[in-house]
Amino acid sequence: GGAFAAAASYRGPGNNDTRSNKALPILLWWSGSLFPHFPGDTERIDCPRGSCLATRSRRAARHRRTKALIFYGTDFRAYEAPLPRLPHQTWALFHEESPMNNYVLSHPAGIQLFNYTATFRRGSDYPLSLQWLPGAGYLRGPPVPLAHKEAWRRRGYAPVLYLQSHCDVPSDRDRYVRELMRHIQVDSYGKCLHNRELPSERLRDTSTATTEDSEFMAFIARYKFHLALENAICDDYMTEKLWRPMHLGAVPVYRGSPTVRDWMPNNHSIILIDDFDSPQELAKYLDFLDKNGEEYLKYLEYKKVGGITNQFLLESLERREWGVNDMTLPNYLNGFECFICDRENIRAKEEQEHKKSRGKIPAPRPRIAQFNHMGCPMPTPGFGSVEGLAEGDSWKEMWLQDYWQSLDQGEALTAMIHRNESHQGRFWDYMHEIFLKRTRQH
Repeated sequence: GGAFAAAASYRGPGNNDTRSNKALPILLWWSGSLFPHFPGDTERIDCPRGSCLATRSRRAARHRRTKALIFYGTDFRAYEAPLPRLPHQTWALFHEESPMNNYVLSHPAGIQLFNYTATFRRGSDYPLSLQWLPGAGYLRGPPVPLAHKEAWRRRGYAPVLYLQSHCDVPSDRDRYVRELMRHIQVDSYGKCLHNRELPSERLRDTSTATTEDSEFMAFIARYKFHLALENAICDDYMTEKLWRPMHLGAVPVYRGSPTVRDWMPNNHSIILIDDFDSPQELAKYLDFLDKNGEEYLKYLEYKKVGGITNQFLLESLERREWGVNDMTLPNYLNGFECFICDRENIRAKEEQEHKKSRGKIPAPRPRIAQFNHMGCPMPTPGFGSVEGLAEGDSWKEMWLQDYWQSLDQGEALTAMIHRNESHQGRFWDYMHEIFLKRTRQH
């Protein structure tokens, strides 16, 4: 193809790959929206083990040199997947966002469609678990002195801050916070459970922005506790909701990754909602810390010199090859792209050796992503039990249905691939078949 030959050469860290662009494996970003990390439609990338062409031109989809298709998890739709699936192509998944954006990937049938993964889970091939943490230094920033926080309290501000404008989410956090509010004062500035106005127009504008506006940061840093509830629950899914309060020296009251403790700077830096039997018990404990400064300050010890004692956290930050807002390091898109390029160059070599040896050397075994590369649990109510929810509860109708329907979608696409189906349009027939099979089993 002419388009691939003409691509300008992008020189990365360099390698000794002397092949011309015409001879390189092609990686196709099926989700074109992520590709503009390069100026053109197609670029040569020079990775540690060899070079590849990266493109977003879908004309390359059936090309024999196109060795890998890269999908962005949030945009991946089972009913739009490229069929038939070609045996010489691997599928790669890049999904750093919340599991709520695509529950298909949380089911075995969904994640096992992929050969390589970059997700927030540490079990994935190219983990992005600490994508919201720029570095250990970010955690060490000085907190607002306790005396200032006390003065803030005396002016009538609550001990606890809630700031959320995305309300209908799988973790159902508002249902929990609403209950907590019955037992302790919470200032809620976002659209969800809104009960207090930000003091100035300027703060109201910046509170919705994702940038760390200094005036806005200074305002929320005066709170002793920040309610930090992720929008969905999954191992290692941790966002700025957790790291930002730690940066500011407010104590996160957290619900999100069940394995969050593994990543904490020390073993006394956050308060886990799920350690308490009820919102009422949690409120009692927060009230105790609010009245006992010495006990409260123990949660900020990690900010002192040598206060970060968790070697796993420090080593993970040290080991990752990409940076967060760091121009001296590759970003994780380029990093994952090179990870795939290297794997594809190795695979090509192994296939060649297999052919040359007339089968004496075995063919490379396909890698298949496992449940622990992404799998996330079924959504549960933020407070109470599913049985206790009212008929027609909007959360139940939205998220439980989404979760189970995603299961059928993953299984339908898997069945289509196994039967070498070439017609995308038949997806809903397969869905219907699976639906009938399941209702017969019950």
